[in-house]
Amino acid sequence: MPVKVLKNDGQELRVRIPGGTHTTLQMFRARLNEMDGVEYANYFQNHPDLDDPELYVRVSKGKKASKALKDVCSAISKEFSTIKL
Repeated sequence: MPVKVLKNDGQELRVRIPGGTHTTLQMFRARLNEMDGVEYANYFQNHPDLDDPELYVRVSKGKKASKALKDVCSAISKEFSTIKL
């Protein structure tokens, strides 16, 4: 899934996710907010037909928001890779 980084200043990260759905973004938001060190995570969908959704993450001092997002991506990928149909 391609993303466009809009802001990355260490403690704050904002990415645009073309084609992202509420289901996908809700999963990221929920998992990020459960992590130690994450102060706030949410996603924003302006106009559903015109704008791509954005994910925002803010972490506590001394942490990196990009690392938190990468860790969540790895955990989700690992979880889904074990699904057997």
